[in-house]
Amino acid sequence: MSLTAETLAIDDRFFGAVLICANEMLTIYKESPRIASIFAAQQRWLMAHSGFALHYGLPGEEKKGLYSGRFVDFVVSNKIASRNTAAAFLQEMLVYRFLRPSSGQADRRTRLVEPTETAEQHFFKWLQTHLFILDNLDGGTRAEKLSTEPALIAKIQPLIAQAIIATKAVRDPGATYNLFNWANSGGLVMDYLMSRLPAFDGAAERISIGPVSLSDLRTQFMISNTHLKRLLSQAAEMGSVGWDEPPRKGDLWLSHGFILEYRDYQAAKFAVVDAAAETVLGRAI
Repeated sequence: MSLTAETLAIDDRFFGAVLICANEMLTIYKESPRIASIFAAQQRWLMAHSGFALHYGLPGEEKKGLYSGRFVDFVVSNKIASRNTAAAFLQEMLVYRFLRPSSGQADRRTRLVEPTETAEQHFFKWLQTHLFILDNLDGGTRAEKLSTEPALIAKIQPLIAQAIIATKAVRDPGATYNLFNWANSGGLVMDYLMSRLPAFDGAAERISIGPVSLSDLRTQFMISNTHLKRLLSQAAEMGSVGWDEPPRKGDLWLSHGFILEYRDYQAAKFAVVDAAAETVLGRAI
């Protein structure tokens, strides 16, 4: 039986594992800022999953294949983004060479596109990171099984995409999480802040993560000064972050509620990944 979000959230080891995942995302960003930008905001992340799922084949649908009209309709019908945003995203992926015209084009009336090796390699790494963390929690062999037969990603990914789109705890974790994760580069800023946590004390109202340089954040994540200050100011107004000394001086702290939103979102996401892996790979142990 796959792990539930509730089981993961109350596991004392889980949050430490989540911080490993946050650090992995930061490593991916350093290696490839363009790839990481897809994971840096919820909307782009959901559109990327949608594109992969349409290419591999959605569960229960005989038709498979990724092309502009189908992608835009899917994104709009699932309330992920507007038609213009979806179309622009697909074009951006072609420009950045994460997508290319499909080599197996059968219908000349429809311009099929497919993920490039670069895109597939990065998604494989994302999935393997999640499977590795799950394996560390229960002694499973998910990551090893996928490494042995990497083509199975084509069966696992559509299940993940279908579930994350339908799961409210993943789509709408909470006000502060949404504030960061719907902003350009906001997801990476949030991962960085969480990665600085020394530990999670469930009884503490706030936890200090030490001094944080806004200049370093701007440089590292290529985010404008105005955008970053607005993001942190809004989070501060919500009581989710703050500084020991005004204005923006001393150690930065994160609120208990903000940390719980982040943890619970990760628990819901990992539960989705585990359920998909169990369906395709079998029981973890």
